[in-house]
Amino acid sequence: RGWALLGTGTGAGMGTASCLRWRHQPPLLLRPARQSIGTQAGGLRAEKPGENSKDVSVQRARNEETLLSAAQKVKEAGRDFTYFIVVLVGIGVTGGLFYVIFKELFSSSSPNKIYGDALEKCRSHPQIIGAFGDSIKGYGEATRRGRRQHVSHIEYIKDGLKHMRLKFYIEGTESGKQGTVHVEVKENPETGRFEVRYIIVDVDTYPRRTIVIEDNR
Repeated sequence: RGWALLGTGTGAGMGTASCLRWRHQPPLLLRPARQSIGTQAGGLRAEKPGENSKDVSVQRARNEETLLSAAQKVKEAGRDFTYFIVVLVGIGVTGGLFYVIFKELFSSSSPNKIYGDALEKCRSHPQIIGAFGDSIKGYGEATRRGRRQHVSHIEYIKDGLKHMRLKFYIEGTESGKQGTVHVEVKENPETGRFEVRYIIVDVDTYPRRTIVIEDNR
């Protein structure tokens, strides 16, 4: 057991003789086991480089995903900040417009507010209704093209107080009747509001006369 016969030979001049050569060999049952172990080891050695490459690829993909996610977050944050700035600017512009509109329409120092109050007093005055008729309407200076501009006014300071003068025109249902309204207001030092000094209407058509609506001078 454990030995193998390699061959026979013929002796020269001695007839036929057997010549045996023996060599020690491992048991046959151990060969498949060794071959199997060698194959498995080779398989393991063959699989290790592939596994390392796969792990590196997965790790690289994760790193790339992390970088892309961070860059996307930075981009979204920048976009959100830009939208926030745009919204703030829009709110500021809208607030400024509302402030201007409020000041022009409702502030006591607004020329439009003073004009509106003076026109209402003219519409309710009996002498104005008798001279111009009903449905009194007011308007500013007319341009060469016939367009009526805003009411003209000037502001000045006298004795440390603000003053404002306005001039506009009125007409009613009486055909050909037209009048010029002169208004002056003065700042109240205690309240800071404008108060009427006078409202006077000049009838520009025959018979010409002056109608005093209010005089606080």
